[in-house]
Amino acid sequence: MKKIELSLIALLLTVLFALPAAAQIGNVYIHDPSTIVKCDGKYYTFGTGSGGLMSDDGWTWRDGAVRTGGGVAPDVIKIGDRYLVSYSAGYPGTEGKTRGVVTTMWTKTLDPESPDFGYSEPELVAWAGDDEDCWAIDPAFLMGPDGRLWCSYGTYFGAIRIVELDPATGKRMPGNKAVDIAIDCEATALMYKDGWYYLLGTHGTCCDGVNSTYNIVCGRSRSVTGPYLDNMGRDMLQGGGKMVLSAGNRATGPGHFGHFVEAEGVEKMSFHYEADYNRSGRSVLAVRSLLWKNGWPVAADPFKEGTFEIESERRGYSLELAVDFVRQAGGMRAFRINPNDPVVELEEQKLEEVQDRWPAGETGIRAGDYMFRPHQRWTVTAVPDKGGYLGAPYYKITIAGTERALAATEDGELVAVPQYTGADEQLWRIEQLTDGTYRIMTKITCACGKHQKCLVSTGDSTVALGDYDFASDNCKWNFRDR
Repeated sequence: MKKIELSLIALLLTVLFALPAAAQIGNVYIHDPSTIVKCDGKYYTFGTGSGGLMSDDGWTWRDGAVRTGGGVAPDVIKIGDRYLVSYSAGYPGTEGKTRGVVTTMWTKTLDPESPDFGYSEPELVAWAGDDEDCWAIDPAFLMGPDGRLWCSYGTYFGAIRIVELDPATGKRMPGNKAVDIAIDCEATALMYKDGWYYLLGTHGTCCDGVNSTYNIVCGRSRSVTGPYLDNMGRDMLQGGGKMVLSAGNRATGPGHFGHFVEAEGVEKMSFHYEADYNRSGRSVLAVRSLLWKNGWPVAADPFKEGTFEIESERRGYSLELAVDFVRQAGGMRAFRINPNDPVVELEEQKLEEVQDRWPAGETGIRAGDYMFRPHQRWTVTAVPDKGGYLGAPYYKITIAGTERALAATEDGELVAVPQYTGADEQLWRIEQLTDGTYRIMTKITCACGKHQKCLVSTGDSTVALGDYDFASDNCKWNFRDR
């Protein structure tokens, strides 16, 4: 029995560590996921059918989310202290076509174990008649900056439409007429940022495994009802759309965009891949950081492990061990060089040449001019079995070639410990910010504050742990391989 158990554990660990760091773990199988929302500290997303997924940390997912009504392609939004959930259901139209209806319902909580859990009777908010060029499916919510609630819906076979809902009741606003805003896409979503409304649409074909051609495109408008134009000025009502995300990293068919704002400057996009080559070609939940470039949303590339210079955005100095600088062999060179002298290739300073001079115990951390020296080269490695946060696992950060690990003390000090042990104070969350830089945040909550702290360049050469502030370059870092 013990042999079998050990074999199963070994197999599980092999599968776990074989997955790319950008992949979620656990039960991630879902199609048409709703926007991810947080309820009582847990993350939820709903899919086609009656169920969905939930997660304690946004990294490891499991079955457990409950949604009544069945149907397809739901969405969810928190309004006040309640959650409004939408889904679509089809009915047979003429010539066997399905035109569909969109319904909404309320619940006080998404936790099925809570005594407050339970859905209200569904309300019909959108529909499409047999003679209309629209299929009323794939609804998505947007709460605008003016407090008005909108719902987009529609599919590839017809127009994408938008209607206004009453945020107090979830019902359609009396007398409100649906407006056509796009074609040639489905599974739409809406965002608002800096005076622009953004319409995200899923273009291409679905439900064909590795042959699905889904991709996510975008247009924007100053008005929620359009017109939505792409970066080339093409109207989405004419089939326009700027690419946000297509296939890559052994997964194809991204669709059903969802927007999650974790903090100012920390935005995530959720979606499904129609087929994950690493998971039998199944449809899976995925999460990426969302960046903004020239006023357009951009899907960030997954963070990849490696050895880097960790560079402060403040001045461009490099994170390093606070150890004595060790000069390499050779002295000052003359200004005049004999061109006939032989040219030889010099070697860079090696770890074994300097590490014996470093303190044996904890070492301080600072920032300095980057010279690709051993005390400035950091290896970042995912530790997926130590949990994670929305979209990614925690990482360990060690001096390249050693087990000297970046760590946070309970008192809020930043040090390098001589040996990585897997303790929580040695684990870091690395999230790309909307401007392309990164925040590096502790897993632990330091005694110096109520929140997780991030790496802060408090002075050009001084590095510490402090509160995250997107407006300050002190909190921003870059990972460079040079």
